[in-house]
Amino acid sequence: MKTQGEIEAAICAGVTQFEQQYMGRGPKDIHTHLIGDLLVVRLQGVLTEAEQQLVRSLPAEKGRDLLKQVRTQLIETARPVMVAMVEAVTGVTVLSLHHDISTQTGEEVVLFTLTKTPDFRAVRR
Repeated sequence: MKTQGEIEAAICAGVTQFEQQYMGRGPKDIHTHLIGDLLVVRLQGVLTEAEQQLVRSLPAEKGRDLLKQVRTQLIETARPVMVAMVEAVTGVTVLSLHHDISTQTGEEVVLFTLTKTPDFRAVRR
Protein backbone atom coordinates (compact mmCIF):
# COMPACT_ATOMS: atom_id res chain seq x y z
CA MET A 1 0.00 0.00 0.00
CA LYS A 2 1.31 3.46 -0.93
CA THR A 3 1.61 6.50 1.30
CA GLN A 4 -0.32 9.66 0.46
CA GLY A 5 2.93 11.25 -0.73
CA GLU A 6 3.66 8.29 -3.01
CA ILE A 7 0.18 8.56 -4.54
CA GLU A 8 0.64 12.30 -5.10
CA ALA A 9 4.11 11.78 -6.63
CA ALA A 10 2.82 9.06 -8.97
CA ILE A 11 -0.02 11.33 -10.15
CA CYS A 12 2.51 14.12 -10.80
CA ALA A 13 4.62 11.73 -12.88
CA GLY A 14 1.59 10.46 -14.82
CA VAL A 15 0.23 13.94 -15.57
CA THR A 16 3.69 15.17 -16.59
CA GLN A 17 4.03 12.23 -18.99
CA PHE A 18 0.54 12.97 -20.35
CA GLU A 19 1.43 16.65 -20.90
CA GLN A 20 4.63 15.69 -22.72
CA GLN A 21 2.90 13.19 -25.00
CA TYR A 22 -0.36 15.05 -25.72
CA MET A 23 0.58 18.73 -25.33
CA GLY A 24 4.15 18.64 -26.59
CA ARG A 25 5.87 19.67 -23.36
CA GLY A 26 5.72 19.05 -19.67
CA PRO A 27 5.06 21.61 -16.95
CA LYS A 28 7.86 23.62 -15.34
CA ASP A 29 6.38 22.76 -11.94
CA ILE A 30 3.65 20.38 -10.78
CA HIS A 31 2.06 19.54 -7.44
CA THR A 32 -0.72 17.11 -6.57
CA HIS A 33 -2.83 17.32 -3.43
CA LEU A 34 -5.02 14.44 -2.26
CA ILE A 35 -7.78 15.95 -0.12
CA GLY A 36 -10.26 13.27 0.85
CA ASP A 37 -11.95 12.15 -2.37
CA LEU A 38 -10.53 15.09 -4.37
CA LEU A 39 -7.29 14.97 -6.30
CA VAL A 40 -6.06 18.46 -7.25
CA VAL A 41 -3.22 18.78 -9.75
CA ARG A 42 -1.64 22.22 -10.20
CA LEU A 43 0.70 22.68 -13.15
CA GLN A 44 2.74 25.80 -13.80
CA GLY A 45 4.53 26.85 -16.96
CA VAL A 46 2.53 24.68 -19.35
CA LEU A 47 1.99 27.02 -22.31
CA THR A 48 4.11 26.32 -25.38
CA GLU A 49 5.80 29.19 -27.26
CA ALA A 50 3.19 28.81 -30.01
CA GLU A 51 0.34 29.10 -27.50
CA GLN A 52 1.91 32.15 -25.87
CA GLN A 53 2.32 33.78 -29.29
CA LEU A 54 -1.30 33.00 -30.18
CA VAL A 55 -2.54 34.67 -27.01
CA ARG A 56 -0.31 37.71 -27.62
CA SER A 57 -1.18 38.12 -31.31
CA LEU A 58 -4.99 37.96 -31.10
CA PRO A 59 -7.35 40.29 -29.26
CA ALA A 60 -7.30 39.33 -25.55
CA GLU A 61 -10.67 37.57 -25.34
CA LYS A 62 -10.35 35.80 -28.68
CA GLY A 63 -6.86 34.42 -27.97
CA ARG A 64 -7.81 33.32 -24.47
CA ASP A 65 -11.03 31.64 -25.60
CA LEU A 66 -9.36 29.87 -28.53
CA LEU A 67 -6.55 28.51 -26.38
CA LYS A 68 -8.97 27.34 -23.67
CA GLN A 69 -11.14 25.60 -26.29
CA VAL A 70 -8.16 23.78 -27.79
CA ARG A 71 -6.78 22.70 -24.40
CA THR A 72 -10.22 21.60 -23.21
CA GLN A 73 -10.75 19.57 -26.39
CA LEU A 74 -7.38 17.87 -25.97
CA ILE A 75 -8.15 17.00 -22.34
CA GLU A 76 -11.61 15.69 -23.26
CA THR A 77 -10.18 13.58 -26.09
CA ALA A 78 -7.54 12.08 -23.81
CA ARG A 79 -9.81 11.83 -20.75
CA PRO A 80 -9.82 7.99 -20.79
CA VAL A 81 -6.00 7.96 -20.59
CA MET A 82 -5.93 10.35 -17.62
CA VAL A 83 -8.78 8.58 -15.82
CA ALA A 84 -7.11 5.18 -16.30
CA MET A 85 -3.84 6.52 -14.91
CA VAL A 86 -5.51 8.02 -11.81
CA GLU A 87 -7.53 4.85 -11.20
CA ALA A 88 -4.40 2.68 -11.54
CA VAL A 89 -2.46 4.84 -9.06
CA THR A 90 -5.24 5.34 -6.49
CA GLY A 91 -7.18 2.10 -6.85
CA VAL A 92 -10.38 4.20 -6.84
CA THR A 93 -12.89 4.98 -9.61
CA VAL A 94 -12.87 8.53 -10.99
CA LEU A 95 -16.32 10.19 -10.95
CA SER A 96 -15.41 13.38 -12.80
CA LEU A 97 -12.56 15.42 -14.20
CA HIS A 98 -12.51 19.22 -14.30
CA HIS A 99 -9.91 21.38 -16.04
CA ASP A 100 -9.02 25.04 -16.50
CA ILE A 101 -6.00 27.01 -17.68
CA SER A 102 -4.93 30.63 -17.28
CA THR A 103 -3.54 32.23 -20.41
CA GLN A 104 -2.06 35.03 -18.31
CA THR A 105 -0.07 32.96 -15.82
CA GLY A 106 0.35 29.68 -17.71
CA GLU A 107 -1.11 27.82 -14.74
CA GLU A 108 -3.34 24.80 -15.31
CA VAL A 109 -5.52 23.02 -12.76
CA VAL A 110 -6.94 19.52 -13.13
CA LEU A 111 -9.38 18.26 -10.51
CA PHE A 112 -10.41 14.63 -10.20
CA THR A 113 -13.40 13.66 -8.07
CA LEU A 114 -13.11 10.08 -6.83
CA THR A 115 -15.81 7.71 -5.58
CA LYS A 116 -14.06 7.53 -2.19
CA THR A 117 -10.90 8.51 -0.42
CA PRO A 118 -8.07 6.22 -1.57
CA ASP A 119 -6.57 3.89 1.01
CA PHE A 120 -3.04 4.78 1.94
CA ARG A 121 -0.69 3.92 4.74
CA ALA A 122 0.41 6.44 7.31
CA VAL A 123 4.02 7.53 7.35
CA ARG A 124 5.78 6.47 10.53
CA ARG A 125 8.28 8.86 11.99
